[in-house]
Amino acid sequence: MDFMEIARTRQSCRSYELGREVEQQKLDAVLEAVRLAPSACNGQPYHITVCRGEAARQVAAACMGMGMNKFAAQAPVLMVISEMPYVKSAALGAKLKGNDYRSIDIGIAAAYLTAEAAAQGLGSCILGWLDDEKIRKICGLNHPVRLVVTLGYAADAPRAKKRKKLAELVSEVEA
Repeated sequence: MDFMEIARTRQSCRSYELGREVEQQKLDAVLEAVRLAPSACNGQPYHITVCRGEAARQVAAACMGMGMNKFAAQAPVLMVISEMPYVKSAALGAKLKGNDYRSIDIGIAAAYLTAEAAAQGLGSCILGWLDDEKIRKICGLNHPVRLVVTLGYAADAPRAKKRKKLAELVSEVEA
C-alpha cells in the first residue's frame, strides 16, 4: 500500500472486531514507524505505553467520560502517548520561538502510528478526550498523557471521506 492509498483509505475507526487480537509483528511495525517519525532536534519527547487486556479496558474507560468514545472498549490495544521533557536544544528553540514543539512531535508520531496501522490492515482512532490522572495511575506514568490511540481490526467498511476542497486549505505566495 503506497502512502496516497493509506491517506485515501485510513479513517478513525469506531467499531472493532471483538475477540480479534493484534499480532505482535503488526504491533512491532506500528511502533517502529513511531520510532522513525521526525521530531524537533530529533528529541522524540514522548513515550508510548501499549495497553492490552485489563489495562486496555481500564484506559478505555478513562477515555469515556460524559459518554464519549464508547467504541474504545472494543479495541484490543490502546496506546497511551505521554509527553516527555524536551531535549535541551528543542527546549531552547521552544522558548525563543514560543512554539510548542512537543505537541507538534506527538502529532507527527500519532500520524505515523495510524498510517502504519492502516498499512498493516488495522483500524485506529486518535483520542484526545481522556482522564489524564486516571490513565497515569493505570499505566504508572509521571508525565502528562496527551493522546490515546485505539488499535485493532475494523469491523465496518471504510466510509466516504468528507474533506475541505484543496483551495480552502492551500494558498500560494511567490516573491
